[in-house]
Amino acid sequence: MLSAFWPFYQFLWIVYFVCMFLIGFWCIFMFFGYVIPIWLTSGLMEYLGKTKPFDPEDVRRKILTEQEGVELIFSDPKGHGPFLHSHDSHGHH
Repeated sequence: MLSAFWPFYQFLWIVYFVCMFLIGFWCIFMFFGYVIPIWLTSGLMEYLGKTKPFDPEDVRRKILTEQEGVELIFSDPKGHGPFLHSHDSHGHH
């Protein structure tokens, strides 16, 4: 029964082999052409203490009042809107 589909299975195997071949070579080239050079430059510099220490504040998402060029006009909402949660409001949350 399976022998009737042999050419199609052979085609699928060739497609699979070519895809895996290309992915494998991509991994090899990326490892030797990108990862190892980063280890030998930035990685060793960081390991040997040649870079400034990491400050999480540099990558933290700034709140609205901390952003450059933003003028906060109004930030004291009143009422019973869907995003205003006070303890004496209408029952949900």
